[in-house]
Amino acid sequence: MLDIGWSEMGLILLVALIVIGPKDLPRVAREIGKWTSKARSMAREFQRSLDDMAREAELQDIKAELQKVSKGGISKSIRDMVDPEGDIERAIDPNAPVSALKPAPAPAVAAAPAPATVIEPPSPAATPAPAPTPAAATAGAAPVAAEPSKPAERG
Repeated sequence: MLDIGWSEMGLILLVALIVIGPKDLPRVAREIGKWTSKARSMAREFQRSLDDMAREAELQDIKAELQKVSKGGISKSIRDMVDPEGDIERAIDPNAPVSALKPAPAPAVAAAPAPATVIEPPSPAATPAPAPTPAAATAGAAPVAAEPSKPAERG
């Protein structure tokens, strides 16, 4: 807001003392205090009225929502959200006639088009033999003996 330090405040008081005089300075200070308090109270009232308007607007929104729900009842609102067509309710109701239940729609089956050309697998003579695996290559080699583990030296 106003950044007035002690040095600026002292300078203002010194100028006011010289211009106004020591006799009228307390009366002027009281008047300035009254004006300041009136300005602050008006600002507080303005802020309070803005807060009240915002709160009232929120309350009107909440009131409209409650009226919308209370017209049909909360159970109807939930039922409309969960089962909008009433299929579940009819399926559970033991007194409902069988014809009231809607049959599930049949899945659409599309016929697969016939292939234009038939691809034949290659003949066994045309395929190359698989490469030998590493296990088969080392099968004829002599096994390597593992060295016995040595105990760890402590130092």
